[in-house]
Amino acid sequence: MLPAAFTSRASLATVLPSSLAALGGAENDLGLPRLEHLVVIVVDGLGAASLRARAGHARTLAPMLGKTTTIDAGFPTTTAAALATLTTGTTPGTHGLVGYRVRDAAGRLTNQLSGWDARMDPATWQRSRTVFERAVEQGIPARAIGLPKFAGSGFTAAVLRGAEFVGVQSLEGRFAVAADVVAAGPGLTYLYVAELDQLAHARGWESADWTAALETLDAQVASLARRLGPGRGALLTADHGVVDVPESGHILYDTAPELLEGVADIAGEPRLLHLYTAQDASPTDVAERWRAAEGDRSWVATRAEAIEAGWFGPAVDAEVVPRIGDVLVAARKRIAYYDGRDPQRTGRNMVGQHGSLTAEETRVPLLRFGAAA
Repeated sequence: MLPAAFTSRASLATVLPSSLAALGGAENDLGLPRLEHLVVIVVDGLGAASLRARAGHARTLAPMLGKTTTIDAGFPTTTAAALATLTTGTTPGTHGLVGYRVRDAAGRLTNQLSGWDARMDPATWQRSRTVFERAVEQGIPARAIGLPKFAGSGFTAAVLRGAEFVGVQSLEGRFAVAADVVAAGPGLTYLYVAELDQLAHARGWESADWTAALETLDAQVASLARRLGPGRGALLTADHGVVDVPESGHILYDTAPELLEGVADIAGEPRLLHLYTAQDASPTDVAERWRAAEGDRSWVATRAEAIEAGWFGPAVDAEVVPRIGDVLVAARKRIAYYDGRDPQRTGRNMVGQHGSLTAEETRVPLLRFGAAA
């Protein structure tokens, strides 16, 4: 039986719409009170399970973590899809970012974070209005604070359009700018923290370096929370969690020729493969071969089965359907799939990974500070 996604009322899709509603004094899914300024801190890769496991190193964040302070990140648990869900309030079947690397309208396998060009226009490929656009229409200033290298990128244009982008290199600098912006007046501010995800990929979330970064983050959040005045609040959440995958968990699918039979292209990422079948191949047959070989350690679904199970949200628009692989392979154990024929060994140095449907990847914190508490 396939697991479901977007099963809880509170998910990433509710965070920013509720934030905007609170700034207007309206009722909202998160029950936030009327606020003048709200900062939404997005910590890339901070899963609830990882935070709980390192509770002793997060004296501000960890004590707040409980059953009512975690939400569903949705699926796929990859930054491109999850941040689009967060900033639009819609699910991948609507906004259209259905994976890390997918087949675009030109038939290319395109990276959804860095592959934007004239043939994949961020203004149309990401199909939903952002909450920032709606905020500006309501006269509410909207800002996005992130790393300078993201300024002007296609992905920024896709998911942060409407917000004034402020690039700051250091983590401490980003929090300092956020504190100044909050003190200056009303508004909605998005604050992006990249460091934990970067360290998780390089060394694993169980590493000492990741733990040290968590301690730094915890201190910065505590400092910002102390500076929140009346009517000012902050929320902290994440786009996905992380699973550390040892090299012994690398599965080289090219060593099983039957798995490549009928497959024209393989996209996605190591914990969530999108298989695009050849024109003369049956997706059902391809899925059955993968289930026979990998069903004990991965969920395998045809596109139709995944849509029916709600993996990409309650509905998938017709324009979005062909972006999804004909067959999806989502890891449920500590494994990752690779092509052993790749001379570059692409991605095989990564320790921390994500993309699939496990609780470690899908459950993320939603913590409240200041007037948002």
